[in-house]
Amino acid sequence: MFDKFNSEDRGQVGIGTLIVFIAMVLVAAIAAGVLVNTAGFLQATAEDAGQESVNKVTNRVEVLNTHGTVGGENDIDNITMTVRLAAGSSSVDMNETSIKYLSDTQVQTLTNSSKSLTYANKTNFNLSKVTDDDGSFGVLNSMNDRYEVRINTSDIENPSGDLTGGLSTGEKVTLEITSRTGGTTQVMLTMPQQLAGKTQGEPVEL
Repeated sequence: MFDKFNSEDRGQVGIGTLIVFIAMVLVAAIAAGVLVNTAGFLQATAEDAGQESVNKVTNRVEVLNTHGTVGGENDIDNITMTVRLAAGSSSVDMNETSIKYLSDTQVQTLTNSSKSLTYANKTNFNLSKVTDDDGSFGVLNSMNDRYEVRINTSDIENPSGDLTGGLSTGEKVTLEITSRTGGTTQVMLTMPQQLAGKTQGEPVEL
């Protein structure tokens, strides 16, 4: 019966083997923890990036109509736009919205002046309410809300103040309206080819 056991076969049951086994378990656990944490971080980052991308596309305004005001030198002294929420957009705060003004000769970034200034100037646009369901001035949070945005082209085109006149007939201007979350609406306007017969202060469609 003793021949059934091979005296050359021996099991490794020492403390060294136990330490190696525990080390392997710990390394595997740490590696698994790192993978789980990395996966969670990547998922959160992807969700944030996705939400920001959605905001840039949807959280913006829509321009319903535009008109200019005739100046005293056969030019356009002011531009007025009526805006509302774009379809599918959440609320947009016009108090935190900027407008990039780009013409053939000037580029300027405008912010809202309504709380501190009566009129728009070379660095600020003016905001006035047309309709607002809840009375939160400047915040478009309903498709029924309407605001007028007024831009002083005369001041922007002549920042030094030593000249008069705004945009001449036939000139073009690009306006980029950007909300706080990055949603952008671009408007390209061309001034009328002629203003003969128009009086100072008279509105003209753009």
